[in-house]
Amino acid sequence: MNTSLSRRGVLARGAGAAAVLASSGLLASRAWSQPRKLTFAWNATAFCLSPVVVAQERGIFEKNGLNVELINYTGSTDQLLESLATAKADAAVGMIHRWLKPLESGFDVKIVGSSHGGCVRMVGVKEAGVTDLKKLKGKTIGVSDIASPGKNFFSILLKKNGIDADTDVTWRQYPADLLDIAVNKGEIQAIADGDPTLYLIEKRNKGRYVELASNLSGEYKDKVCCIVGARGELVRNDKPTVAALVRSIVQASDYVAENPNESAKLFAKYSPKVPVEDLQALLGTLTHAHHPTGKSLRDEVEFYARDFKSVGVLKSTTDPVRLANHVSVDVLA
Repeated sequence: MNTSLSRRGVLARGAGAAAVLASSGLLASRAWSQPRKLTFAWNATAFCLSPVVVAQERGIFEKNGLNVELINYTGSTDQLLESLATAKADAAVGMIHRWLKPLESGFDVKIVGSSHGGCVRMVGVKEAGVTDLKKLKGKTIGVSDIASPGKNFFSILLKKNGIDADTDVTWRQYPADLLDIAVNKGEIQAIADGDPTLYLIEKRNKGRYVELASNLSGEYKDKVCCIVGARGELVRNDKPTVAALVRSIVQASDYVAENPNESAKLFAKYSPKVPVEDLQALLGTLTHAHHPTGKSLRDEVEFYARDFKSVGVLKSTTDPVRLANHVSVDVLA
């Protein structure tokens, strides 16, 4: 395992105990005479969403009075949010980097909770001389989706490091499993993507890549990545059910932070191409102990809205404060 994985693993696990104590008070479970039915959309191939599996397999949803049907959703974020807004699903989990732009457009979906930080990284090719962010000028960065969270996030980070993401670098899209082939052909000199894609690329090419940054770098070390959203009508009319879902994901995320090995074993059946030992290492790199709710979550939404506005992802006329107030709801209050 590389040193950056180990370092972030220590940080994530070190914060876990405090988070568990916090969740045991404010986030105590609520039970009803009959479990409330809820449809919850997620991407079953995303290892970072292991808390969803943990909540289902370990009965955490049930303990919070919920009967949850999981829907494996692999469509676009716009389609996912439309499914929530039109009541085809009640709630979903996804990356804040993908959600804010469509939420700006007016989908009736509210951000109500969160799970963890992490998920996207950027690596440079040593033989191409890309060993830090400053050396990306004039280089080409490979991504698996030109509108990916990686491109959105690193466009911001590059700007904060004096690099214009539109003029100083070139972005080129490839299928995820062809990114290292593009490196071999000399077509790209860096990769911005998520794990396990990057982890497996580094594993196949030991010593070839160096991590340049991640969405846990610098001021982002305590920022959330994956958030929980619910359809607006459900939030307005049945806040207790939404609150029970938020509690469940928080409690399951705490479990993952404290028990990455057991969590990886539970998730392994959804990820047959990635060995359990690799999943265990990867879960240790994420901050599942960081899952803000209420005002803390609203403040992080505003932080990201300012970031995305600064690089043109959000409209120049969008007010980050108003947007955060509109799309975030404290269902635990």
